[in-house]
Amino acid sequence: MRDTVTRPPSRATSGAGMDIGIIGSGHIGGSLTRRLTALGHQVRVANSRGPASLAALAAETGATAATVEEAARARDLVVVTIPQKAIPRLPRDLFAATPAGAVIVDTGNYYPELRDGPIAELEAGLNDSEWVARQLGRPVIKAFNNVVARTLFRGGLPAGAPGRIALSAAGDDEQAKRRVLQLIDELGFDGVDGGTLADSWRQQVGSPAYCKDLEAGALRAALAAAERDKVADYRREGEAFVIKLIAESGGNLDALAAP
Repeated sequence: MRDTVTRPPSRATSGAGMDIGIIGSGHIGGSLTRRLTALGHQVRVANSRGPASLAALAAETGATAATVEEAARARDLVVVTIPQKAIPRLPRDLFAATPAGAVIVDTGNYYPELRDGPIAELEAGLNDSEWVARQLGRPVIKAFNNVVARTLFRGGLPAGAPGRIALSAAGDDEQAKRRVLQLIDELGFDGVDGGTLADSWRQQVGSPAYCKDLEAGALRAALAAAERDKVADYRREGEAFVIKLIAESGGNLDALAAP
């Protein structure tokens, strides 16, 4: 793993926005829709309830409210940001018409007690995003899963600014990963190469890199410090932490994560 900070020209000023699909309109999906449209990207956003339920978000941001199938056909990048339990419910062959060069990003976190219920393969030790890639039938880049939505929406800073938060991306396709790291930089964060998809457990729930809002050097150290035989413990501790935060907020998860 290495620090990778890329600084492409601002697409908001160059007019060279990407064609992006976002499947999921929750905390992370909504934050990405708001941020990416503001940067000049063309965004189609979808959820399980259909385009009509996204009218307000589309009116606010200029994004296009779409079906899941329409979002999956985005030319440049598709972000899948839904609960793990919902991944198998996506339409079969959803990505059959997705351009071969489009990057698929998985932002998911596995919460068996809080939300998802037990998933046998994950309980047996398979990495979250390796499982997602198998379900989708496409390679994925793991990103945007180890910060809360509030950080993603409000935490961006210009390149070189003191205290700039870093986000990691893991995956096997180096070109695809570079594109995601470039997007991370454009959003106002330093990009850190998190290694291969098999390494993505290092940024999963409860790990030293999870929801810490770290600068690049500290994030790289946190990824390196993670211990593979502690993944189940990390997950239990991370999920317990989230449950505690929800209880302390009076059960209002939206208050914790809202942009």
